[in-house]
Amino acid sequence: MLLPEFFARIPTITLRDPLAELLGAAEGGLIEYAFADAVKLAGHSCPTVAGAWLMSVRALRELYGSETPVRGNIAVTLHENVDSGVAGVIASIATLLTGAAGDGGFKGLGGQHVRRGLLKFGAADVAGLRFRRLDTGAAVDCAFRPQRVAADPRLGELMSAVISGVASNDERELFGKLWQARVQSLLLEHGDDPAVIEIQRLPA
Repeated sequence: MLLPEFFARIPTITLRDPLAELLGAAEGGLIEYAFADAVKLAGHSCPTVAGAWLMSVRALRELYGSETPVRGNIAVTLHENVDSGVAGVIASIATLLTGAAGDGGFKGLGGQHVRRGLLKFGAADVAGLRFRRLDTGAAVDCAFRPQRVAADPRLGELMSAVISGVASNDERELFGKLWQARVQSLLLEHGDDPAVIEIQRLPA
């Protein structure tokens, strides 16, 4: 599987999943996730996937500091309803990293390691995406502002040609390169930019 080279330059994140440790799936429960995992899950790489990855990673970093984040110990809440816009895509990336799941999630073992019910939608008091530690109650709200990173002005015209089926092979190739160039900029140049990823710590 040949992926864009910049994927390898995006910092990974390691989490500890007590359930994975219990079931012998990962030594010490430690699992490393890369942006490519999010792309494989979503089936594509776009600003939305990049934003969901950045919000999740930044939130975990804020909530755990120098500690290894604990997968399964985070509740996730979205402002949007489940059937709104790209809420489902964003939620799936958050679930990948946190383990938080909706009604179809893991029910747990003997009342422990429950993932079901940790993912909720349609919260009016959430700016975009909220992450809350179950053990301490510490929480952060995250918002993604992709419009603050301009896309190549050629993308609009190229997208119209691609969608309508009149684009040449060269135009289709250029469209893909320009599309990924913006994703690269978001992840590598603006990953810690507070104007693009807004993080607000909430009272515990």
